[in-house]
Amino acid sequence: MVSFLILLPYKNENNMKKTLLLAVFALVSITAFAQKESGFGIKAGLNYNANGDYFESVGEAASDPDRNIGYHVGIYGKLGVSRLYFRPELIYTKTKSDYNGNSFNMSKLDAPLLLGIKVIGPLHLFAGPAFQYILNTEFDGIDINTIENDFSVGMHIGAGVNLGKLGIDLRYERGFSDNEARFVNTNITSLPDSRLDTRPEQLILSLSLKL
Repeated sequence: MVSFLILLPYKNENNMKKTLLLAVFALVSITAFAQKESGFGIKAGLNYNANGDYFESVGEAASDPDRNIGYHVGIYGKLGVSRLYFRPELIYTKTKSDYNGNSFNMSKLDAPLLLGIKVIGPLHLFAGPAFQYILNTEFDGIDINTIENDFSVGMHIGAGVNLGKLGIDLRYERGFSDNEARFVNTNITSLPDSRLDTRPEQLILSLSLKL
């Protein structure tokens, strides 16, 4: 069992001592628990990804992207209680999408907060929100500086297996809302207000190693 302790100011000195003792006890308990059930590690893998539609200001013609292979590297932590666990991650991701021969490249930091359950044997299922911060975007060799939201929220859902310290999982990522990047169309000067939806949609294959 995991307990969360909230420390509040007390005027009474005895109450303060009791609170301090409880805090020390909680810290020792969590440390002992973490040594048995929890851990942290590194992960890396491939992303089969695409972003959203590409729009031009005249006619609002949308172009669906071709999917490409990207990659990711990162770290993770894990806190388990019986069959349930909580797994926060911090991941650097590099993706690429093609729009009629023009490439859209994006690098970002992802922070999934996953809740999982052990199903049977090494198999487990998980899901949770994924917070995304865009580091850099480039379309057809041009850096894009005008993005509606550098920070956005999506969802991860997937399954995996753990084989000792090694793990493998496959997950699906989807952004919750549109997140447009605006840029000057260099091919057609009469279309100065082109837009591209940076919201990701991808399959993610990861290998992890518990340290």
